[in-house]
Amino acid sequence: MDGNDVKSAGKCPVMHGSLTQTAATVTDWWPKTLNLDILHQHDKKTDPLGENFDYREAVKELDFDALKADMKALLTESQDWWPADWGHYGGLMIRLAWHSAGSYRLADGRGGGGKGNIRFAPLNSWPDNGNLDKARRLLWPLKKKYGNKISWADLILLAGNMAYESMGLKTFGFSFGREDIWHPEKDTYWGSEREWLPPSDTRYSDVSKPDTMENPLAAVQMGLIYVNPEGVNGQPDPAKTALHVRETFARMAMNDEETAALAAGGHTVGKAHGNGDASTLGAEPEGADVENQGLGWMNPNLNGKATNAITSGIEGAWTTNPTKWDMGYFEMLFGHEWELTKSPAGANQWRPIDIKEEDMPVDPTDPTKRVMPMMTDADMAMKVDPIYRAICEKFMADPAYFDDCFARAWFKLTHRDLGPRSRYIGPDAPQQDLIWQDPIPAGSTSYDVEAVKAKIAAAGISNSDLIATAWDSARTFRGSDLRGGANGARIRLAPQKTGKATSLHVLQRFWPSSSQSQPKRARRLPT
Repeated sequence: MDGNDVKSAGKCPVMHGSLTQTAATVTDWWPKTLNLDILHQHDKKTDPLGENFDYREAVKELDFDALKADMKALLTESQDWWPADWGHYGGLMIRLAWHSAGSYRLADGRGGGGKGNIRFAPLNSWPDNGNLDKARRLLWPLKKKYGNKISWADLILLAGNMAYESMGLKTFGFSFGREDIWHPEKDTYWGSEREWLPPSDTRYSDVSKPDTMENPLAAVQMGLIYVNPEGVNGQPDPAKTALHVRETFARMAMNDEETAALAAGGHTVGKAHGNGDASTLGAEPEGADVENQGLGWMNPNLNGKATNAITSGIEGAWTTNPTKWDMGYFEMLFGHEWELTKSPAGANQWRPIDIKEEDMPVDPTDPTKRVMPMMTDADMAMKVDPIYRAICEKFMADPAYFDDCFARAWFKLTHRDLGPRSRYIGPDAPQQDLIWQDPIPAGSTSYDVEAVKAKIAAAGISNSDLIATAWDSARTFRGSDLRGGANGARIRLAPQKTGKATSLHVLQRFWPSSSQSQPKRARRLPT
């Protein structure tokens, strides 16, 4: 992953500017955007595939093996217009998949990679997603070749999976079946801020208490996926950053062990980009001129390619071998003492003290040079925070355990919003039931339906109460991540049974144990 936010005067990758409107819509951010709604007033908005097209059936006809082989080949076939670091697009594609999936938040199930929404505003132009427009453009030949048998949503996440496999990780699996959206989601609340990357205090009653962040938000600032990699409000302090990392990842459905695994595994490969003057960057894709053809953050300094690229403003790789899945992240982080420094773009980052030249990564474009590695404040949090440190030490003592933990956490990250396992498609879909999938045992069909209906009718319950109970059971379903609903009769259990609108008195007629006292407040999952 790449960090974001450059807190150096006038050197942020995205131009800051306040909004004057009250509603944070796409046209608020980019007032010159063409409003083409009138062209769609008589059709299904923007879906070009037609009402009879069923992607979940079409994808079953996909040649899965051929697509995966083509994807792996693409990763090492560098293109001159956007050359790959070290000749491998793995880090870039992992970041694309990660930032597509990483916008998911547990509170309302919004965000995530399940719809390919990173193709549209505002996500396509978030500071945290800088230069991912290039990654999507690199995938276009594969989308063109396989057509409607592969959605953008599936293709983007598959790219991350294949990147990890290409660099040596045994992944947990992959499922196809994500259907694309075709226009920006105007009903998702991303925050009330009127500028990119304002002080994170905006989202908190007390920024020193991360759990006071406004719900349903999870990221610390407008335009970020997780936390500010330079520290809280851009001020380096790994201990404080650790608290925000913990809260943010918990709101994205991850416990401490999964969080540490993702932080380490995400930064085992690839690099951050901040080698140059960020103030020279052009506008983001949604605000760029039409001649940029959907590309943004244009960089006039040596075309801003490879070594000269600027994305987050942080510069450098995390490991000695950034295109290889190994234990290099832990070796680098825990094998050195670190000091605070600045990137060429002015971002706060950490560098190792007294590192040997052979432990430095090779320059991404010049194999004759070794360059200084770095860590972000969020990386240092893994070393400073006692809980994260203990987990990392456990990983270091058992690399196979780390591999498995990361593979499972990565699978969860990229599949959290796909729905139950019954929706999985493809030869690599794992058969194991995982607790976060909300598995439901197969129900019995051997009972006498007419006898049950008669028993309900004779129970003396009014029609209004029966209807209200059925409604309360079904209305918890949400299409954002396909959670809730009547399946499994969850209304009998906490938290649904304790809700104010739940028809508890009706439930008690059939399940007297439903009258037990409310459970204690749920605690974070143990590590």
